[in-house]
Amino acid sequence: MTTQAVITGNGDERRTLVTVFLRGAADGLALVPPTADDHYHRARPRLGIKPGAAVKLDERFGLHPRLAPLAGAWAEGQLAIVHACGTEDQTRSHFEAQDLMEHGGVVAGGWLGRWLQTRPPERRGALACVAVGKALPECLLGAPAATVMQSLDEFAIGGKAPRFGSQLERLYAMERGELGAAARDTFAALARIEAMRTTAYRAADGAAYGRDEFSAGLAQLARLIKADVGLEAASIDLGGWDSHIAQEGQVETLAGRLAAGLDAFRRDLGPRLATTTIVVMTEFGRTVEENSAFGTDHGRGSALFVLGGGVRGGRVHGAWHGLAPEGLERRGVLEGYGDLPVWNNYRDVLAPVLARHGADAAALAKVFPEWELKPLAGMYG
Repeated sequence: MTTQAVITGNGDERRTLVTVFLRGAADGLALVPPTADDHYHRARPRLGIKPGAAVKLDERFGLHPRLAPLAGAWAEGQLAIVHACGTEDQTRSHFEAQDLMEHGGVVAGGWLGRWLQTRPPERRGALACVAVGKALPECLLGAPAATVMQSLDEFAIGGKAPRFGSQLERLYAMERGELGAAARDTFAALARIEAMRTTAYRAADGAAYGRDEFSAGLAQLARLIKADVGLEAASIDLGGWDSHIAQEGQVETLAGRLAAGLDAFRRDLGPRLATTTIVVMTEFGRTVEENSAFGTDHGRGSALFVLGGGVRGGRVHGAWHGLAPEGLERRGVLEGYGDLPVWNNYRDVLAPVLARHGADAAALAKVFPEWELKPLAGMYG
């Protein structure tokens, strides 16, 4: 698991975009099964989730039983889902697909980094980009500035020599102009983080984070958001979704971890959820038909989740045409079922999300320069 965060000096607006990347190609047909579709049950006689076991969403879809903690967000209109979502490319290589999705196509830099470049300079803040983990993710390549850390305990200038940080602060206090302003913002943010590091954290509203790395990362993000350091964007990974063999137990474990972490995060944020958006995405989905090893293989479309303020939740958005074999994507085979097509391109889903976070048409053209955007209608407003 890797957590990344972008911190800006824009503490007044306090609007944050969090992307959760499910690495390994999460099975959208397991996470959001079309339980009313007979073709689904024919294609998955052993792995298919029965209507009575799923958490009912509407007349077409349900949630995986281990995603039940998200039912409250769905009922309260805070969670929206886009099915059959993904990229237009045909690669079924995890690494190629992840790179293409995180870059926003065959283009330099990451889509999230390019979005941050479109932000006004005064909103980039002193600590523009922080990666909590061992490396910066591809989606943040090109961000105005980047710092990598593994925990808030490492977030300091001078490490175990605080005197160095004090001397540096006095030195920069004599600076004027943009450099002086950036330095003051930096040291103000560091002071807030130091206060967090020395204070025991108690999540709000009875939120209980798990002991796994994913929940720990979300808890750190919640602390940063509520500390008003101006967190504008963040990315956190939950890996391990490549389920060729014995998928049922694997998906159960990871879905439970995903739901528990997100539910704790939204509860902990409380009113701050109104200015926070969480996008859950994956590089591609799995085959419609189960394989002989009680798993599924690399496919195409999957499910994307949008959780947070302003979204028109409690509904599955976008195109959906069912799982009849004649409507699926083929790979040179005539028998059996094919792959779930990508009826909803992920860029068209991200466009209204970014618009909510301040991106106008010109900014969106820079974020996704080689794609003719058709923003998904009805996500907001």
